[in-house]
Amino acid sequence: MNQHPLCHVAGLGQALPGAPISNAELIRRYGLESTPEWIETRTGIRQRFFVGPGETTATLAAAAAQQALVQAKLAPSQVGAVVVATCTPDYTFPSVATLVQAALGLPVGIPALDVNAACSGFIAALSVAQGWFATQPGLEAVLVIGAETFSNVLDFTDRSTCVLFGDGAGAMVLRRNRPGQTNGLLALAQGADGRQAGLLHSAHGVARGRVAGTVQMDGAAVFKHAVRQMGDQAQVAALLAQSGHTLADLAWLVPHQANARILAAAGEALGLAAERVVMTVAEHANTSAASIPLALATAQQQGQFQPGELVLLQAFGAGFTWGMASLRW
Repeated sequence: MNQHPLCHVAGLGQALPGAPISNAELIRRYGLESTPEWIETRTGIRQRFFVGPGETTATLAAAAAQQALVQAKLAPSQVGAVVVATCTPDYTFPSVATLVQAALGLPVGIPALDVNAACSGFIAALSVAQGWFATQPGLEAVLVIGAETFSNVLDFTDRSTCVLFGDGAGAMVLRRNRPGQTNGLLALAQGADGRQAGLLHSAHGVARGRVAGTVQMDGAAVFKHAVRQMGDQAQVAALLAQSGHTLADLAWLVPHQANARILAAAGEALGLAAERVVMTVAEHANTSAASIPLALATAQQQGQFQPGELVLLQAFGAGFTWGMASLRW
């Protein structure tokens, strides 16, 4: 049982571009055949943010990371590694992580890389960070960032997808625990089913002769798979058991913010009251790999978490990929 986590959350940050775009403004701007009520009723989304000129995934990632470093009272020179979860990078290469390294003046020579597991990317990034702590005894702090600019890959003639997504970034500073420290990252689990790739994907890619492609999705099928996977009590119970906990110990669920109905169903399946499920999808829409750290930062700002509480992070995304992580706050 992992009662002595290697690292803990020392700081959180978030970055959202420009002004919020309401459902009414989205409809007006792109001439969609819809109503604000139709969008909100089916998704729970009231607004989202889109990048403007000069704003990129890397600039959002750097801004969120800077905020997290300030909260952690950590200088850039003290960061030992950085990992960015994204499926909308500035470039095919180099990685967003290296751009953040340069922008913030992080030390030359530290590991810096991106991971792409779509909407479950932040859990994958946490797994990378945990591996670094386990294998590098001298490592003291890691920046873990989720950042996306989905507005660059949306088809604004397709109302079934373009209303769902937004841009943003969330960042977390993880610091190594001292002997006897029991708060922090307890356990992680990940999985994938590549047979379902066609249900949620980008239409093109570099190997297909195109730099990028727009989002393509079978919404009904994705909904069913997401609810089934995120509401799987047995998998959650197995994860919590790694640190000697049960479902009854769970205080908070912080899920990937895809759709309010999916989030409500996942919380209900795990026996959590609605007020114990952190929901920011109304304000941010689906920001893919950025949604969990954005939700964490928002919940922390609102004072929702108390020291010692057990928090479950949970995500499901294209691939299909999925992941969970448990934290003692």
